[in-house]
Amino acid sequence: MRHRPRQTDINVAARRLFAGLPPEYDRLAAILSLGQDRRWRRTMIDQVVLAKPASVIDVATGPGGVAMQIAERTAGAVTGVDLSEPMLRRGQINVAAAGRQDRIRLVLARGEQLPFPDHTFDALTFTYLLRYVADPAQTIAELARVVRPGGVVASLEFAVPSNPFWWMSWWVYTRALLPVAGAALGGRPWFDVGRFLGPNISDHYHRYPVAVLEQAWTRAGIVDIGLRRMSLGGGLVMWGRRA
Repeated sequence: MRHRPRQTDINVAARRLFAGLPPEYDRLAAILSLGQDRRWRRTMIDQVVLAKPASVIDVATGPGGVAMQIAERTAGAVTGVDLSEPMLRRGQINVAAAGRQDRIRLVLARGEQLPFPDHTFDALTFTYLLRYVADPAQTIAELARVVRPGGVVASLEFAVPSNPFWWMSWWVYTRALLPVAGAALGGRPWFDVGRFLGPNISDHYHRYPVAVLEQAWTRAGIVDIGLRRMSLGGGLVMWGRRA
């Protein structure tokens, strides 16, 4: 790890929220997403695999789950970036256990201010990032900056179902069941996250509807944008190519 990033209030809040999660992050994320998180990640990584990149950066890598999957499915070097030191320390343990130290490096940095020159990487992924930055559009532009022309950008975010029936089911799950399940499986830290997620996701898409995010991708110089709503609208995978 290197580079101590300058933090904003929202960065500090995100670090505090996730401070107690690293040891069980991937397992509980899979359980609390009803097993969908792995499928969503695989769909996002599919877009990168098709490009056969020699270098990939995974932003908001957490304990390195996506970075390791990219390393398994491509021959490229992978750089994982995250704001949280505890997450990256857990990521180092996970990378070492998988024997991937020669393929994956982990860097402490903010997605809004990446410590890399323009056009450094062949592909970029980011997962569950935009709800934890002050300016999603500016962050997307910064992410695109480090991708070479023609390189792939792909993302995964939680989403809000548009169908009224599934929206109501999603609302009940995120407001009532998710905090209780989090507390039962992971204790107070996961209860706090479970209680936080539903309102946070709703607020994010109230301020930044998918159409607005697509416009931000376009303004950042990303073309051929595609998106796939997954799991009845609970997940959103987006991808495109750096012009």
